[in-house]
Amino acid sequence: MVKVFQILIRTFALAVSAAALAGCGQRGPLYLPAVPEATQRATLPETLSPLETAPAAPASAPR
Repeated sequence: MVKVFQILIRTFALAVSAAALAGCGQRGPLYLPAVPEATQRATLPETLSPLETAPAAPASAPR
């Protein structure tokens, strides 16, 4: 009787875990944006190490 109870509990936990994992995340197809503003966004390497790949800021002209 104990083995049946353990199997039922494990099956239920597995089903709940699978449902939770299936329900999270972004919906819809993956695509690359084609708008010009998308070219100004950070890339994955830039987000992982922003100090190493940060472009130099242009110097502002004195007024």
